[in-house]
Amino acid sequence: MRQTRILGVGIYLPEREVTNQELEAIEELQTSDEWIRQRTGIMARRFVSEGETGTDLAVHASKEAIDNAGLSPDDIDFVIYATLSPDYFFPGNGCFLQDRLFGDRTIGALDVRNQCSGFIYSLAMADSLIKSGQYERILIVGTEIHSTALDFTFSGRDLSVLFGDGAGAAVVGLAPDGHPGILASALHSEGKYAKELWTEYPASAHHPRISHESLDQGRHYPQMNGRMVFKHAITRMVEVSHQVLSEAGKTVAEVDLLLPHQANMRINQMVASQLGIPEEKVVNTIAWTGNTTAATIPICMHEALKQGKLKENDLVLLTAFGAGFTWAATLLHW
Repeated sequence: MRQTRILGVGIYLPEREVTNQELEAIEELQTSDEWIRQRTGIMARRFVSEGETGTDLAVHASKEAIDNAGLSPDDIDFVIYATLSPDYFFPGNGCFLQDRLFGDRTIGALDVRNQCSGFIYSLAMADSLIKSGQYERILIVGTEIHSTALDFTFSGRDLSVLFGDGAGAAVVGLAPDGHPGILASALHSEGKYAKELWTEYPASAHHPRISHESLDQGRHYPQMNGRMVFKHAITRMVEVSHQVLSEAGKTVAEVDLLLPHQANMRINQMVASQLGIPEEKVVNTIAWTGNTTAATIPICMHEALKQGKLKENDLVLLTAFGAGFTWAATLLHW
C-alpha cells in the first residue's frame, strides 16, 4: 500500500508586526496588553501591507515548502488551497496561485473552505488522493488575511485582538518504503452551530448581497459567541485526537509532539492537559502570530523544525477546531 508523508514545509509572515501596545493605543478599541495576554496568550501578530494579497503570501510559503522538499514546481501535480479570506469572491485562490507558481502547467487547483480546520482537511484529502494513485506530489497551502476585515472598535474587541495574517504550505508525497507516514485522519462538522462564529455579509443568501444598512450595522465583520466556541473547541479537539490515536492503534504516551491549531493559548493548554500531554511536547506560536486560521498548523510545523523539536520518525498529533463548527485531527510519523 502506498504511504504518504510531508516532504517539506514553508511559511510566510508579513513584515508588519502589530503589538498589543499598538492595539491598546486605538482609543475606540478600549483594550490593553494585559487584557489581551490574560485571555488569549497573544502578544503580537502580523498584518499585511496595503496591496499585499493572500496569493502573495502563498507564493512565498509555497516556494519555501517546495525548496525544502528538494523539489521544483514542475514536480507538483495538484494544489489544495485552504482559506476563508480569498483575494476575491471568485475564482478561488488556487487558480491565482497556479498562475503565479506554475504558469503554463495547467495542474488542478482545489479551494477548501473549512476555516481553522482547513489545513488538516486539506492534508487528509492530499493523503487520500496520493494513496489512490491519482497524484504523486500535492502542494497544500493555508493563507489568511484577517486584518482588512476586523472591527477595531469596542464592539469588535473580542475578535479583533485575536487574528493575524500569514501563510503556511506543505508538500505531501510518497513516503519511502518502510516509513509509516500519515497514519490516520478524522474530519467532523456540526452546522447547527454555524452562526456562532461567522461573517454574515456579503452573502448570496441576502438580496442584495450587501447593503448600506448591513454596513451601518457592522454585519460585514466576523461575529463570535466566544464562550461557546471556547467550550466546544476543547471538547472536540480532545475527542478527535483520541479518535485518530485509536484508529492508528497508538496511545497518547507514544505521541512525541502535539501541534494544535493556534486560536487561544488557554484552549491549547486545556487540550494538552486533558489529553495528558506535557507542556514540553506542545508547540505554540500564537504569542507572536495570533490566530492565522488555515495557516496555523504549518506555521507550527515550521517553528518546531526550526527549534529542533520535530525530528525524523517522530509521532506527531495535529488537531484543530474552527467555524462551522468544523474540527479535525491527523496522526503522522514525521
